[in-house]
Amino acid sequence: MINTRFDKVQFLTIDAEHQGQRIDNFLRTLLKGVPKSMIYRIIRKGEIRVNKKRVKPEYKLCALDELRLPPVRVSEPNAGPSTKLDRVATLESHIIFEDDVLIVVNKPSGMAVHGGSGLSFGVIEALRSLRPQAKFLELVHRLDRDTSGCLLIAKKRSALKHLHEQLRNKTVDKRYQALVVGEWPENRFKVKAPLLKNILKSGERLVSVSADGKESETRFRILSAFHQATLVEASPITGRTHQIRVHCLHAGHPIACDDKYGDEEFDKRVSALGLNRLFLHAHSLSYVHPVSGQQMRHKAELDKTLIKTLKRLQNEV
Repeated sequence: MINTRFDKVQFLTIDAEHQGQRIDNFLRTLLKGVPKSMIYRIIRKGEIRVNKKRVKPEYKLCALDELRLPPVRVSEPNAGPSTKLDRVATLESHIIFEDDVLIVVNKPSGMAVHGGSGLSFGVIEALRSLRPQAKFLELVHRLDRDTSGCLLIAKKRSALKHLHEQLRNKTVDKRYQALVVGEWPENRFKVKAPLLKNILKSGERLVSVSADGKESETRFRILSAFHQATLVEASPITGRTHQIRVHCLHAGHPIACDDKYGDEEFDKRVSALGLNRLFLHAHSLSYVHPVSGQQMRHKAELDKTLIKTLKRLQNEV
């Protein structure tokens, strides 16, 4: 089906919410269903005009700019997942906090943050189905599919921009809890090791410590010690793919039930205690609210499987 919303020349006035956004990114959001190549072609050919002038893709919009849109054929967007699906419906009960500009979700383990790579939907698509009236819902950051815990979603572009700036300035405090093999040394407070991301032909991402990688740092502290296992708190200073998982491996203490970087013998041991998922949980998140300026802090409690595993470890002789 073809959506005919853009079947003739239209003029739009840019509001303050989109001020500072690149025009190519604005058009990719506005014209969902239009190939990216076509968007760049109509910009290059001058069919897109701002205040009656040609612009380049990197042009940053200003409030009250008048944007001319040519007729374009927009494919009907794919319908989001049904709100009757269990994994969608139960996500509502995982919302920790919500206001006019933000949502914080305690993301379940096993649920991707977005669809793709064979997945029909993730957290963001599910939330869009649960909040059909929301004009804007975007991920502020990401969590691995098997990692649970605090995930931040912006309901306004201005909030997204503000929070991305905080992430760049490293003023967002993210704290994870991880169960690792062995006794974590009491004097090991951080791991600094450059990380290199490799994408295999299958599309799978694997990360390794490499001199050619990007500078990366994670800080650690011990929360509980068990027999040949430690519960640690990990605070990533940088935000690289699989950072905590690879830094734990590099330190000689892989995370429990990590199917990419784990320890097979340790995984057998904790699986016998009932652990059937990666023991990595985004426990808390702190940031400055983009509207009120208030310091915010959210906590996501461990799920029943993780709590039960810790109790059983505690009872081991």
